[in-house]
Amino acid sequence: QVQVVESGGGLVQPGGSLRLSCLASGSIFSIYRMGWYRQAPGKQRELVAVITSGGSTNYADSVKGRFTISRDNAKNTVYLQMNSLKPEDTAAYYCNVLSSNTGERVLGSWGQGTQVTVSS
Repeated sequence: QVQVVESGGGLVQPGGSLRLSCLASGSIFSIYRMGWYRQAPGKQRELVAVITSGGSTNYADSVKGRFTISRDNAKNTVYLQMNSLKPEDTAAYYCNVLSSNTGERVLGSWGQGTQVTVSS
C-alpha cells in the first residue's frame, strides 16, 4: 500500500511563500497521478493542484498563477510551491494518489496533512 507523508507547512505572512512536500512510498511512484488538497476550518476539502505521471498540471482557480505543483520521481516526492500567499490559503494541506480514470483519490485515508497558516 502506497503511503504519503506531507511536510513543509508553517505560519507565514500574507505575500509570503512556502514549499510543501509529499513523500510517497513505493518504487512505482512515477506512474501515479498525484494531487494536493486543502481543507480550511468549516469548509469542504478542496482539490487545488494535480500532476499526472507525464507531468501535466492543473489547478483550482483559487490558486492558479500562485501555486505550482511538481514532482521528482527519483525522490518519490511531489511538491507544492505556494507563492503570494493569502489569508484565505490558510488550511490543512494533504496529498493523495488520484485515479487517472475518475480523478478521485485512491488512498483511503488522509493522514495528518501539513498546516499552512497565512496571517499578519
